Amino acid sequence: MKAKVIIKLKDSILDPQGLTIHHALETLGYKNIESLRSGKFFEIELNVEDKEKASEIVDEICKKLLANPVTEEYQFTIE
Repeated sequence: MKAKVIIKLKDSILDPQGLTIHHALETLGYKNIESLRSGKFFEIELNVEDKEKASEIVDEICKKLLANPVTEEYQFTIE
């Protein structure tokens, strides 16, 4: 099974990288972009047959290592 994980800063947290990218895009002529937030993406290959077990493992990985619960939120899908 494969998990796809997206981690991003919470909406209440300032995203300086996103602001920098947004500014750079405006400089390149993309004036119609209202806002931009950056984040992280992970693909995790799991050697598990049960989708519920895979979901539990990925959730635990996100909580323990990939995401900072104070500043970030995450979502994932299992394929």
